[in-house]
Amino acid sequence: MPATSATTDNAGPPPAPVTITQVETLRIAWAAEDAPGRRSALVRVTASDGTEGYGEASPMLGGEHSLGIIDRDIAPDLIGASPFDTSVIHDRLLHKLIKLGPEGAATGALAAVDIALWDMKGKILGLPIHALLGGAWRRQIPFYASIGGNARRSADAMLHEVEARLTAEQPAAIKIRWDGDRTQQDADIPGDIAKARAVRELVGPDLPLAFDANNLYSVAGAIRVGRALEELGYAWFEEPVQHYDIHGMGEVARKLDITVSAGEQSYTLNAVADLIRAGVRMVQPDIIKMGGITGLMRCYALAQAHGVEIVPHQTQPVIGHLANLHVVATQMHMTRPAEYADPSGRMDGGFLNPPRPRNGVFELTDDPGLGLTVDAPALEGRRIG
Repeated sequence: MPATSATTDNAGPPPAPVTITQVETLRIAWAAEDAPGRRSALVRVTASDGTEGYGEASPMLGGEHSLGIIDRDIAPDLIGASPFDTSVIHDRLLHKLIKLGPEGAATGALAAVDIALWDMKGKILGLPIHALLGGAWRRQIPFYASIGGNARRSADAMLHEVEARLTAEQPAAIKIRWDGDRTQQDADIPGDIAKARAVRELVGPDLPLAFDANNLYSVAGAIRVGRALEELGYAWFEEPVQHYDIHGMGEVARKLDITVSAGEQSYTLNAVADLIRAGVRMVQPDIIKMGGITGLMRCYALAQAHGVEIVPHQTQPVIGHLANLHVVATQMHMTRPAEYADPSGRMDGGFLNPPRPRNGVFELTDDPGLGLTVDAPALEGRRIG
């Protein structure tokens, strides 16, 4: 015991705790002509030891609303806080911002900050995020190719896109997204079914397929399309009715045998719970919309407790994508592949090692934090505002 005491006495004072010293929002236009909808909403958080963490908010309308909330209402509260207090920070800020919705821009802002803090924690400790979350069940993560814009395409053009993604990426599954005008319900049900049939004929009977309606049908229209998808062997039917029609979503889910999924536009744990109570058996919260890594981990616990599938929605190619993969890797059960949406390479310019699929999988490393090397000068060159 005396030796231990002497060793402690000679060790000197403990190092000062690491605290947050700076929070910067980054409005990124990847090309000079980018409209707001094609920009990225990023945040950079700096600690007292110089460590930087990067996060991302949903880019809807350029993410301006989320970044504004960070600038005005979140950043002042973060200065001096510990980056390790992610749950406390998440809940304290959620309830500070509660009367802003809280769904939408506020939880997108929380997501960006939360991802940045997890990135920072990993870098400080020299550990990947998946290790901080309890360990990875898998390092190689299969994905599905999520192919958007098919409401506007002819069947032939859509099939060309599907063939290109199959050849380039070797995905474990294909999802065709409609991305149509949400003010027009049931506009072309026969045409939609014909396109779904054409994809099945192209890929054969065995490749898993999904159909994302993007909220385009009435309840009756969704049931009609869903029956056709069942006959074609589709694996799931995503957001068949307006996302805010929780009762209607549940009615469609209960009346169809195909798995009906929803949740990419759910921003709180309670909203995901509402979908489950309505009868939706596969939920799809998005890490950059509903509170980041902290929020998504809570959704996994909720889904597990209720015995429903959780397959996160995720469309951003770098920061959001990597954050999502770290969470997915830590879950015991992975019932569907992870989402990989419409890659173009245009957002790779700010990063030295953007994630890319190889042999049909994304592979996570043991690099600290997100495992991402940011090209700060390149990002600054694309920064606007």
